[in-house]
Amino acid sequence: MNIKHSMVAMALAAIAALGMAQPIQAQDYPTRTISLVVPYPPGGGVDVLARVVADKLSGVLGQQVIVDNRPGGSGLVGTRSVIRSAPDGYTLFLGHTGSISINPTLYANANFDPRKDFTAIGLVASMPVALLAHPSFPAKSMAEVVALAKKEGGKLNIGTSAVGTGGYMTAELFKSITGVQATIIPYKGTAQLMNDLLGGHVPVAFGVLPPALGNLASGTLRGIAMIDGRRFSMLPNIPTSAESGLPGFESSLHYGVLGPAGMPRPLVDKLNAALRAVVNTDEVKKRINNEGGDPLTSTPEEYARDVDIEATKWGTLIKKLGLKVE
Repeated sequence: MNIKHSMVAMALAAIAALGMAQPIQAQDYPTRTISLVVPYPPGGGVDVLARVVADKLSGVLGQQVIVDNRPGGSGLVGTRSVIRSAPDGYTLFLGHTGSISINPTLYANANFDPRKDFTAIGLVASMPVALLAHPSFPAKSMAEVVALAKKEGGKLNIGTSAVGTGGYMTAELFKSITGVQATIIPYKGTAQLMNDLLGGHVPVAFGVLPPALGNLASGTLRGIAMIDGRRFSMLPNIPTSAESGLPGFESSLHYGVLGPAGMPRPLVDKLNAALRAVVNTDEVKKRINNEGGDPLTSTPEEYARDVDIEATKWGTLIKKLGLKVE
């Protein structure tokens, strides 16, 4: 065999070997501990959900899945660490709307594109943002809130969590859609926001449900609407924003698992199947409900589309408002 034919044969053999490598890799995977990175400190909503997923994934995959908290830079430190990781399935990311769809445009030094720098594996949960009110607040529906805000001409104060969070961005979206001139009051933490809402110091607030569930049940807070396309399973009596008089106004935080860009498809499929198995158990459904969310599964393609849609939606709003955090 001459040198040319020998080189062709070697190239064909290499291609064949490469083609066989992925199925073998997927069949054997995982052979060691998997890290599920959370870009925030322990104890928050993303961390709690990650621990639910990691615990059950360990049983399905046959290898330990540990939560790796890498806080800093408003989530950017942990996010970048995953982007730089090898796409071998051993470093995964518990992403949510804030870290994946809001941060890339909001932060001047984010320097990543969620569509290109990650491999979408699958959704896990959806957590609606709600419009919460002190019982004394006169408006009972979204339509009435809009009418009141327009009547008061900017005097209505709306509480939210910190600038850039889901609650804050929902309030900005509300103003953009309705054209009202309400004043947004961002709080550093949800505890202070809830205290001021309960005390009547701020009449309404956009926020996630976990800090408010007990007060909603006792009647010390009132839910005006879920800013979502469907009612929340744990609070079925609270209408959606559309049902409450403001169609087209939707904001929910989506949680899902991603990996670095370039992960082999067989690994993605194996992890997606494992995620579905985990989320569809009664125990995990209940734990997600208790954290103020509803279970939500998807194909990798559906999650990738969701990331694109959400990043476009929030990125467009952030640019329109001229928001930028250095």
